[in-house]
Amino acid sequence: MALRACGLIIFRRRLIPKVDNTSIEFLLLQASDGIHHWTPPKGHVEPGENELETALRETQEEAGLKASQLTIIEGFRRELNYVARKQPKTVIYWLAEVKDYDVEIRLSHEHQAYRWLGLEQACQLAQFKDMEALLHEGHQFLCSAVA
Repeated sequence: MALRACGLIIFRRRLIPKVDNTSIEFLLLQASDGIHHWTPPKGHVEPGENELETALRETQEEAGLKASQLTIIEGFRRELNYVARKQPKTVIYWLAEVKDYDVEIRLSHEHQAYRWLGLEQACQLAQFKDMEALLHEGHQFLCSAVA
């Protein structure tokens, strides 16, 4: 059976001088272990939790962002399926915008750094093709919603 995890693709938008494709920045966290990969906050579903509750809990634990500091974007829910540590894994992601552009990020011991990045830079750091595709899809969804 596949491991199941959930997370949020956190983003913010620069509103000055205008909203356009370059105004969106994604939050990526660098893992403290393994290959020190960069991903959005995510984690395993605990008994009794639904998927979105898991994503919100993990975001608070890993980045210090509470649900009240975020707006979940309606209509975007994507699933990634891959192998991690020789086991199949499914991760479900939603898009979430921070309500305060300058919100403080507080990392847990699981991560050693964070960065706010434009789409291309985020894709370069993400390294995995599935995550790059997901970031592109989220960006396209946001840009089409603005138009």
